[in-house]
Amino acid sequence: MSDTTPDSTTQPPGPPPRDQLGRRPRDLRISVTDRCNLRCTYCMPAEIFGRDYAFLPRSQILRYEEIVRLARIFVRLGVEKLRITGGEPTVRRDLPDLVRQLAAIEDVHDLTLTTNGSALRTLAAPLADAGLRRITVSLDSLDDAVFRAMNGADMPVARVLDGIAAATAAGLAPIKVNMVVRRGSNEASVVPMARWARDAGLILRFIEYMDVGTANGWRLDDVVPQAEIVELVDAAFPLQALEPNYAGEVASRFRYRDGAGEIGVIASVTAPFCGACTRARLSAEGELYTCLFAAHGTDLRAPLRAGADDAELEARIRAVWGARDDRYSDLRSAATGNLPRVEMFAIGG
Repeated sequence: MSDTTPDSTTQPPGPPPRDQLGRRPRDLRISVTDRCNLRCTYCMPAEIFGRDYAFLPRSQILRYEEIVRLARIFVRLGVEKLRITGGEPTVRRDLPDLVRQLAAIEDVHDLTLTTNGSALRTLAAPLADAGLRRITVSLDSLDDAVFRAMNGADMPVARVLDGIAAATAAGLAPIKVNMVVRRGSNEASVVPMARWARDAGLILRFIEYMDVGTANGWRLDDVVPQAEIVELVDAAFPLQALEPNYAGEVASRFRYRDGAGEIGVIASVTAPFCGACTRARLSAEGELYTCLFAAHGTDLRAPLRAGADDAELEARIRAVWGARDDRYSDLRSAATGNLPRVEMFAIGG
């Protein structure tokens, strides 16, 4: 959609909205599909999301022009970073077309994508040519048996490594790698992953296993805490804590003392960062969520398709953000354990 269409907002933007804790929206995570070609045990376990699971029909998924229109409004509200997610975003057809349109939005300072890497051999170059600036790849182990067991679809680790090589060749940088650490599954892969990423010049982010959604059988005993992860890496490659790159950065950062790069740990369980959260999430069917652990979203698709103009949609988004008081991870307790929560694949993690 061009800036000259009747729905485009032509008035100067107002000040960014602030929520009940004074947080403004800085990041928008855009889920383009609820489907995925993997069945990772901590996200979409195969025993629940099997062959007969009813994913969203195509008619309910936001069209690319609808995504771009909403993204423009979020940018007017102060969002500077757009991240394309899923499900697995690369299973959505013609993804470079969406990237090209999002890259053309003025005042977007960071356009990135999170993927399992399975399609990067063919898509990395077209995505980079379309304007994607960098990429994050999910990879939970270099051990092929461990990785196949965790991804639930028997995908070999070599396919992801090949995708990362293709992304490097396409100039997508920096490349970040996300590793979810789950006790009893892949904690033995922490140091080998750190060594590999360090040697390859990649930024590795360890993620504490989180109680997202209700289908992954989360238990606190399965969490490998940040302190333990850092201790493991530090024993092999001495570390030094770093300051955040910006206010609201979710990863605690550590540099290798010899200057060979850095790691990060996203510690939602043992070191919550809700107080500085600046993320909004747009689901594939057009619902706005203000927390990864939310039970319900706010429908933006219905008013959009009913003919609402940009000012009306902006007012709806402002109202949702202004009422926001989410801080699930700060409050995580027995009192929150049984609350309904949207599944992670529906809103992109």
